[in-house]
Amino acid sequence: MNKTGLTFSIDSFIVERGKIKEFVLAIGDENPIYKDLSYAKEMGYKDIPIPPTFPTVIEMWGGLDFETIIQELELNPLMVLHGEQEYEYLDEIYAGDTISCSAKVTAHVEKRRMDIITIEVVYKRDCEVVLISRSNIIERKG
Repeated sequence: MNKTGLTFSIDSFIVERGKIKEFVLAIGDENPIYKDLSYAKEMGYKDIPIPPTFPTVIEMWGGLDFETIIQELELNPLMVLHGEQEYEYLDEIYAGDTISCSAKVTAHVEKRRMDIITIEVVYKRDCEVVLISRSNIIERKG
């Protein structure tokens, strides 16, 4: 069954410096702008910015985790691949920002015994769009 148009609920998320630090430690990013407020300000940021792929943290802590996606899209987790991910930043996101999100399946196509599902997440701060992410989930058939 085609899932285009399906929406997901994501809780608002307050970006915390500690979560940013945990994330960069986990991915091995040594850039001091993600750990040192003074250095971040020296480099022209108003606070510690999020790293480019941090929005995944916002989604997962907000309730759009792998298990939820699998359940809502009725996918076989053993046949699922993460196909592609892109982030379109319209503004910086900083520690202390409260981010609200809306997520929606924008495409669901079948190709060569695979379902390819695109999920778009729109991130807002104070009702202003600051980021749009798009990810492709592939479910292999048979």
